[in-house]
Amino acid sequence: MSLLTDLINLNLSDTTDKIIAEYIWIGGSGMDLRSKARTLDGAVSDPQKLPKWNYDGSSTGQAPGEDSEVILYPQAIFKDPFRRGNNILVMCDAYTPAGEPIPTNKRHSAAKIFSHPDVVAEVPWYGLEQEYTLLQKDLKWPLGWPVGGYPGPQGPYYCGAGADKAFGRDIVDSHYKACLYAGINISGINGEVMPGQWEFQVGPSVGISAGDELWVARYILERIAEIAGVVVSFDPKPIAGDWNGAGAHTNYSTKSMRNDGGFEIIKKAIGNLKLRHKEHIAAYGEGNERRLTGRHETADIHTFSWGVANRGASVRVGRDTEKEGKGYFEDRRPASNMDPYVVTSMIAETTILWKP
Repeated sequence: MSLLTDLINLNLSDTTDKIIAEYIWIGGSGMDLRSKARTLDGAVSDPQKLPKWNYDGSSTGQAPGEDSEVILYPQAIFKDPFRRGNNILVMCDAYTPAGEPIPTNKRHSAAKIFSHPDVVAEVPWYGLEQEYTLLQKDLKWPLGWPVGGYPGPQGPYYCGAGADKAFGRDIVDSHYKACLYAGINISGINGEVMPGQWEFQVGPSVGISAGDELWVARYILERIAEIAGVVVSFDPKPIAGDWNGAGAHTNYSTKSMRNDGGFEIIKKAIGNLKLRHKEHIAAYGEGNERRLTGRHETADIHTFSWGVANRGASVRVGRDTEKEGKGYFEDRRPASNMDPYVVTSMIAETTILWKP
């Protein structure tokens, strides 16, 4: 075993009470994840007991050079699967020194919606299906694809097994276990329709925690891919042509939907989503028009539709929900690069607070 491996696996709790806290935030593009670490005197489990911190916003595209300080507010704590022990990952959101949320801080507005008494009473549950594509680092071409060429057509790859069908399973499985270790409510993984493309699911999670958990799961995925020398792409249509895109299907239910008679509440909620289709599409991810074409298990971006067990609709209702008269529905419109704070809070607002 090398000295480097020894140091990586070093358990700090054997020698000191101090811990390392990795502060994570969203950068200027709205999709790039940034982080930096600091030493704390002991274990912490409450984010409100963590110190605020700051960073150079001029280097992340979030502040001008002459006034570059951005303040990090700790919001959620997870166990660190990389350093382990009592070390932690800390999901933060970002503010100006005056305490105003910066433009890329979508969590602040989402927290307001999720703290509304009517939303709190409905206990909104989310299950987020995050699709992504693994790329060869130097080529930016899907993992397992021949250099400058294409694999065989889609068909054998979805949930497939074998060296000619599943590419990057070691990364995917490591990510799965790391998320479980971190305390993220990750509920499953699977290979996707396009080779080199995978999916993980987070949930059911309540309210704002769905966004916190998905962002930290993305961060952990980026870190594991970094170790493997592979690039993670959240582009909703990484390869043009007859290949599936990548989405972030959002499963959703409220207390009223889960109770007897909930199917009527679900149909009313879907009616509200139809009336605000354009607003939702505008907030559901960049480049989504390349994915939502009406082909490859998508609905056309310009037309709202829903159906039972219909994966070509904007919103799908499961057969179990129809049969039992209560349950959840799946909004299939969000792109893989959506901001979960935006999507989850917007669905809650439209289905609980918004009045046509």
